[in-house]
Amino acid sequence: MVTDPSVIDIRRYASRIKYLGEARPTLEVLFSLQESHLLSVPFENLDIHAGRRIALGERALFEKVVLRKRGGFCYELNGLFHFLLKIVGFNVKLLMGRVYDHNRNSYGPEFDHMLILAEVDGVQWIVDIGFGDFSLHPLRFVLNQPLSDRNGEFVIDQFDDEYFRVSRYLPEERRSSPEYLFSLQERTLGDFSDMCQYHQTSPDSHFTSQRICSMATANGRITLTDHKLIVTEGKTRKEIIIRDQSDFSEALARYFNIVQL
Repeated sequence: MVTDPSVIDIRRYASRIKYLGEARPTLEVLFSLQESHLLSVPFENLDIHAGRRIALGERALFEKVVLRKRGGFCYELNGLFHFLLKIVGFNVKLLMGRVYDHNRNSYGPEFDHMLILAEVDGVQWIVDIGFGDFSLHPLRFVLNQPLSDRNGEFVIDQFDDEYFRVSRYLPEERRSSPEYLFSLQERTLGDFSDMCQYHQTSPDSHFTSQRICSMATANGRITLTDHKLIVTEGKTRKEIIIRDQSDFSEALARYFNIVQL
């Protein structure tokens, strides 16, 4: 799919994510763009519960996230970010992932997740702004080495002949917890259409079970669900009960600046 630069206004996109740096395909810019995005655009599934169909396309994604100042889930956030990185000049491609289900102790179906692979100066990086509480910065694509980030320590290993696996190290349990599998085969945005529809409509998808809106902050994270608001700052965690729609709407406006879907 050829990205149309006329659809995505870089200046407006930069303003949306509060990015003030250069627009050049360097590693420093890649790190800054990802961090700026994660600190400005929430991971959320509100349209699914509002009965509004999510369309995967450059213009639709730009209008929702940038012009309407909304968030989205992996297909929307990584899909749009992929377009931006291409326009800036990065060598990037979309990859397909399969998310680990801790309740079922198994991985989801193909195209369960979307992520980005970027190559800068001959080095490959996993870029993912659509997985909620995940790495704040790109993860270097190297195997069996600890990858330290503000949000924790990660490791990538070879799962089988087709897939690689991203895991998060849990220091208190002295073990690694799987996050997802991914394949290096390049994909197009359209390849994810069926699973995007599935996650909008299937009762088996965790996205249809309850609303969520979550965003990283300078010192922690803010997460809003149907039942509670969780605010973490450093090692401090505060939970506030969400009693009704009024509480939900008030928290959505106050913490995420979303007043109208």
